[in-house]
Amino acid sequence: MLLRYSRGHVLSIVQCPLAEDALLRTYLGEIHPERWAGQGDCFCATVPASVPLSEFVFAFYTSPVFRIERGILAIILGARSTETQARAVADGSRDSFAVWRMGARTGTQLVMCDRYGKTRSWFRVVPAETGGTLLQFGSAVASRRDGPAGVARPSIVFRWLRRFHVLYSQVLLWSATRGIMNGRPGASAAD
Repeated sequence: MLLRYSRGHVLSIVQCPLAEDALLRTYLGEIHPERWAGQGDCFCATVPASVPLSEFVFAFYTSPVFRIERGILAIILGARSTETQARAVADGSRDSFAVWRMGARTGTQLVMCDRYGKTRSWFRVVPAETGGTLLQFGSAVASRRDGPAGVARPSIVFRWLRRFHVLYSQVLLWSATRGIMNGRPGASAAD
């Protein structure tokens, strides 16, 4: 996916392999750790700037696209969230945001788990080989045992929505990256 972000620059959002050491792959906490083995996807964008994890997470949660999701969650689930809460989660001084809570965190990675134990969101920053920062965003959906052989796979609803999920993940990463590159990770610090 190629999208313009500012001043005619083109940003490439690509689906890439999930690294072996990605917390989305290695963090198996929760009630049923077997539901997470081998799960997860990864989308990447390289920006020509040094971006710490906190700025990436804040830009993501305060991006115009994600604000729509936050609004829907507030209406449907009563899970209200603010820019101040987004900043606190991004900085590591708060463990929860809307319907998510922190599952695991390092200096370069963050896994957020939904309160129902069904999905995870993952953020990672890596210094790019060519300079700048590789921003990685991924998610995982808990599998369930399916059929007589007990094969673990995501629910049928998620399999139907897979194409939408891939496109939406790319748009979310693009929106966060656009904010970073335009010098405004969040539109404002106001709630």
